[in-house]
Amino acid sequence: MSVLVVGSVALDSVETPFGKADNVLGGSGTFFSASASHLTTVRLVGVVGSDYPVERLQPLAHRGVDLAGLEQAEGESFRWRGRYRHDLNSAETLETRLGVFSQFRPKIPDAFRQTPFVFLANIDPRLQLQVLEQVEKPKLVAMDTMNFWIESRRADLLKLLGHVDLITLNDGEARQLTEQSNLVKAARWIMERGPAYVLIKKGEHGAFMFHGRSVFYAPAYPLEDVFDPTGAGDSFAGGFIGWLARTGDLSEANRRRAVVYGSAMGSFAVEKFSIDRLLEITPAEIGTRVKEFHQLVTFDAVLP
Repeated sequence: MSVLVVGSVALDSVETPFGKADNVLGGSGTFFSASASHLTTVRLVGVVGSDYPVERLQPLAHRGVDLAGLEQAEGESFRWRGRYRHDLNSAETLETRLGVFSQFRPKIPDAFRQTPFVFLANIDPRLQLQVLEQVEKPKLVAMDTMNFWIESRRADLLKLLGHVDLITLNDGEARQLTEQSNLVKAARWIMERGPAYVLIKKGEHGAFMFHGRSVFYAPAYPLEDVFDPTGAGDSFAGGFIGWLARTGDLSEANRRRAVVYGSAMGSFAVEKFSIDRLLEITPAEIGTRVKEFHQLVTFDAVLP
């Protein structure tokens, strides 16, 4: 089954303790697509400016990402410049230029409206709601958000929660949204307002999935080298939703597998700048890393 993603398509300039990259492909929609396309077909909706090097997206098209929903408007593309110091869990934003993204109004092509899996990447919750008005009976709707929208568009975000099945957010955003310091309580607070599933990402400390009273945890992959954490969360979401779409199976057991696929794809994303690593990995490498995750957490219980 296919996945529809609506999000940003940007140009990033990133500096980390291990190097720097200027004007590389970035944005939530880009990272999600690069990740999910290893598992299923992806339909991308976003906007770029007249200055955007659209030809650099062709590797995604070759991977099965349908770019028919990508608008090119007159003006400057969305650009972000940031820096990571030795704490790679948080970025210092040096510059944000929204360009044509500030006027973005999602237009879902007719051919995309019946896509069974929908991911509302990190954009204004009012725009995320507009997307839901244009799609027809999806099997699963997932969303992402960030601290800026929690603070500035709280009422719209709470309204949106009543229309989605799943939300992904990091631990700081979960605490900010719910005003709960405990993540278990935060997840329950969110589920009471609509989503059946809550995915809370903890960066290098793994991710939790909550559903009802069920809690599943997957660790982060122990990498020796992390070059660029940008887009790791969107790549995680791409692996998670991509696996669910590939299998069409929303059972508890398969959702747990999806968390591991998400963690695997997120771990690949940080090994190089931009989406470079996601473009070069093979199915064999993905399979090997998923098996390594299994080995990380498998043990024989000896009961007293």
